[in-house]
Amino acid sequence: MMNTPDILVFSDLDGTLLDHDDYSWAPAKPALDALKAKGCGVILASSKTAAEIAPLRAEMGLGDWPAIVENGSGLLPAGHAATETGDSPYADLRARLAGLPPGFRGFGDMDTAEVAGITGLPEPAAALARDRRFSEPGLWTGTDAALERFLKAADAAGLSARRGGRFLTLSFGGTKAGRMDEIIDTYRPRHTIALGDAPNDTEMLDRADHGVVIRNDAAPPLPPLAGEAEGRIRRTAEEGPAGWCHAVLALMQDLGLTETQR
Repeated sequence: MMNTPDILVFSDLDGTLLDHDDYSWAPAKPALDALKAKGCGVILASSKTAAEIAPLRAEMGLGDWPAIVENGSGLLPAGHAATETGDSPYADLRARLAGLPPGFRGFGDMDTAEVAGITGLPEPAAALARDRRFSEPGLWTGTDAALERFLKAADAAGLSARRGGRFLTLSFGGTKAGRMDEIIDTYRPRHTIALGDAPNDTEMLDRADHGVVIRNDAAPPLPPLAGEAEGRIRRTAEEGPAGWCHAVLALMQDLGLTETQR
């Protein structure tokens, strides 16, 4: 029988649990260790692919918990390797994209060097980012009017489109918050915490019992969120994994799960 964890933590990666500059998670280790000691889980939730997240999850000692991948369009099950995410709809997605009006150039249309060039990733990391299973990010090369026609055609083809800072991403739907609901239904935690630093994290922050906005000076700050004035959502004074660590330890203390002093 599955034990009910006291806390499930849902966390974004870049700029949140991973440092914005060097991608280190080391400053968060005291909180990760404290959570593990209490049998609490950490669910990584990111736009990264399963191939990118699986080694990070193993390195952090979180392999016993599922991970939300490709911005919620897929899940990496607990204890599974990146290639064991179950049936992948990627081939079907690419086939439907081929029938849409021209103008979209996805990662599947690019080689590793090109993806490295547009993302700034080193080529080994770009290769993992190209290992798509649930979604297809890419660049729009046409006019605004053509984009509207493309988006209507995509919707008619059963595809969901999300526009980020640089990339347009097509998938069969799914969000971080939606996957979060599935995982909560499975594990039935007593409390949930979500941490993030970007607009695509706000649904997850709103869904959790306790939300934490991680300070990120490299991006515009999130506007005030619902529940923030009442204290359900808080903000960190420190950036990245250092802020993550202090926020999680403080919440564990508030919930009576640790004697750690703030």
